[in-house]
Amino acid sequence: MADSWFDTLPEAARNYLDGKRLDEVECIIADLPGIARGKAVPASKFARQKQFHLPDSIFFQTITGDWSQDAAGEDGYIERDMILTPDMSTASAAPWTADWTLQVIHDAHDRDGNPIPFSPRNVLKKVVQLYRDRGWEPIVAPEMEFYIVARNLDPAKEIEPMMGRSGRPAAARQAYSVTAVDEFGPVIDDIYDFAEAQGFEIDGITQEGGAGQLEINLRHGDPVKLADEVFYFKRLIREAALRHDSFATFMAKPIEDEPGSAMHIHHSVVDRTTGLNIFSGPQGGETDLFFGFLGGLQAHMPQAIAIMAPYVNSYRRYVKDYAAPINLEWGRDNRTTGLRIPISGPEAKRIENRIPGMDCNPYLGIAASLACGYLGMANELWPRKQCKTDAYRGEGDIPQVMGQALDQFEAATELHEILGPEFARVYAAVKRAEYEEFLQVISPWEREHLLLNV
Repeated sequence: MADSWFDTLPEAARNYLDGKRLDEVECIIADLPGIARGKAVPASKFARQKQFHLPDSIFFQTITGDWSQDAAGEDGYIERDMILTPDMSTASAAPWTADWTLQVIHDAHDRDGNPIPFSPRNVLKKVVQLYRDRGWEPIVAPEMEFYIVARNLDPAKEIEPMMGRSGRPAAARQAYSVTAVDEFGPVIDDIYDFAEAQGFEIDGITQEGGAGQLEINLRHGDPVKLADEVFYFKRLIREAALRHDSFATFMAKPIEDEPGSAMHIHHSVVDRTTGLNIFSGPQGGETDLFFGFLGGLQAHMPQAIAIMAPYVNSYRRYVKDYAAPINLEWGRDNRTTGLRIPISGPEAKRIENRIPGMDCNPYLGIAASLACGYLGMANELWPRKQCKTDAYRGEGDIPQVMGQALDQFEAATELHEILGPEFARVYAAVKRAEYEEFLQVISPWEREHLLLNV
């Protein structure tokens, strides 16, 4: 490998390979669900290549592996090659592999150098650029909730908590218990080790309310960089769990009668010239732009739920009194609202969007949330009156099933302009195909209650 190529690697990747021989590079890109697609190539070949190709059809594929013919557009299903170029700032260790391997996230363009409009990373970059064009720099901090569960090899079998270090299944209703976290000690040790090898800074790991449910908080920063980290984290957490005879799942609602898993997103925006938080005024009070961002979330989030909650299972999470919001009320330090204003000083004034599920694509979830806030600031929207009580007492104002969410998303022309009309068309077509396939499945509930009673 040429020394000049090695010198472009981030420090964590160089440290990982110090004194080692790099064997392989995984050239990857996130598809619509957030699955890593790409190729693994010998390190010597990667050092010589500047780009590689994948068909654009990877973005027309549903979560089941089927294809949406409608997503291909007027020209039909011809599978054009995209040109994928490495973003070397994303080069990261794959420390669970048997040999010395790096992962590198790639950007997708067409033959003329135009960004592929339905590539999730490109969608997020487009939204971030809209902020920068106005002199704003968006800052995000994602929170990742997930379950460590027992191996589940039979889809007909209910998901069960993993066996803890004590020899007992992980217990529920133990939020913030350090003892409960210790039950997963070996898995968490590997998560920390893998994250360190990849150069990621974890702000903390806590036990959540579900049986075997954990949360990892990431430090705030650039939206694209943080989306890259969540994309990488999902893989490293799965790999850590597999080492200990368990599965990590990011399903929004994997276990009946247990809380769902969210990807809460904290938002702030700074002025690119002064570096000051534009949500805080000179005396520390909240600005019109702060209320505009809130108003945009309230006005446009119902149309973006199909991105925040991308699967039929996602809507099982929005259940009253199960630690997930049922509406878009906003409140200060109020965890029953969909939009929460955490306690902070003026420099860290931020808005927490509690709607996205952990099953959403991190690039698209962050992009959609930022897009709603952008529309609110650009159009000088204003939020409803603050909720100062239990928001679960109010009515739900977000879609409750995937079909409703898709109807609202498909009609959201203003949101489409921000995210990209071609992305919106492809995304809606793929999600419609998934939803229609789900509707063909007969559930155990239907067989139990309808077979002999109707």
